[in-house]
Amino acid sequence: MASNNQGNQGNQGSSGKSNRGFASMDPQRQREIASEGGRAAHEKGTAHEFTSEEARAAGRKGGQARSESNRSKNSGNSHSGGAGNTHS
Repeated sequence: MASNNQGNQGNQGSSGKSNRGFASMDPQRQREIASEGGRAAHEKGTAHEFTSEEARAAGRKGGQARSESNRSKNSGNSHSGGAGNTHS
C-alpha cells in the first residue's frame, strides 16, 4: 500500500526547511514588511513613543538585568576579578 504522507512535504526541499513564514524571508524583505507596519501604526496613532523618562527607565532596567546575569555567571568562577587570570 502507498503511504498517506506523499503529498504532505509541500515546499520542503532536501534541506527540510519550509519556504513559508516570516523567518524564511530574506532580511531585506523582513525589514520592508516591518517598516510598513511601523508606518501604519504611526499613521493610525497607535504606535508607542517613549518619553525620555521611559527610555531612561528601560535602559536602567536592562543594565541591571545584564549586570545581575553577569554576576550569576561569575559567582562559580574562582578566578573572577583582577587584571587578568594569569597563572604563575
